[in-house]
Amino acid sequence: MSAAPLGEPAPAGSSNRASRSGRPDRVTVAVYAADPILRVGVVQQLRQRPEIDLLADADAERAEVSLVVVDHVDDDVAALLHRLRHNAVTRTGLVIGTLGSGALQRVIECGVAAVVRRAEADQDQLLHVVLAIANGEGVLPGDLLGKLLTHVASLQRSALDPRGLALSTLTTREADMLRLVSEGLDTAEIARKTAYSERTVKNVLHEITTRLQLRNRAHAVGYALRNGLI
Repeated sequence: MSAAPLGEPAPAGSSNRASRSGRPDRVTVAVYAADPILRVGVVQQLRQRPEIDLLADADAERAEVSLVVVDHVDDDVAALLHRLRHNAVTRTGLVIGTLGSGALQRVIECGVAAVVRRAEADQDQLLHVVLAIANGEGVLPGDLLGKLLTHVASLQRSALDPRGLALSTLTTREADMLRLVSEGLDTAEIARKTAYSERTVKNVLHEITTRLQLRNRAHAVGYALRNGLI
């Protein structure tokens, strides 16, 4: 996939004019597509809208919004998305036929701000996506947003507990003892407060630090505080 837009976008329209809000009257858009038929379909939809200024090849690098229109994400598409990500002027939207398993994470990592399925990309939807991207917003179909949130939650759990242990594995007794440590109590004082032996207190605190791969009691207290456990 070449560095320039794939397929020539429509000729540039009139230049941008500042509106009262400070934003240009028209959003500059470049269309990239591996298939000329796909490009023509999107260009024809957008060229009818007065809010859109479609740019020619020579001006594509200064587009506020870059729309990449493809059947699916492959290495060539990913390379184009990465290149667009490094252009500080533009933000990228993806109009795609099918988004296979794992492809959502890949396109998000490539800096894509919006995804719309090609079957849903009528004129109104394309305009909505372009304006949202230009305003710094993100757009995802509801089902893809759900998948993204699930993925983020999974990453967060992995970061909090590399061994895959849920935070809820802290028992009430363990949380109580960590709370007492955070209040400055020593082993003997914790034993008196909880009615456990000093040996049991030591064993419980040692189990916490070992299981969560922490260095010492202070580290365990800090971990528990940061994660809302005490």
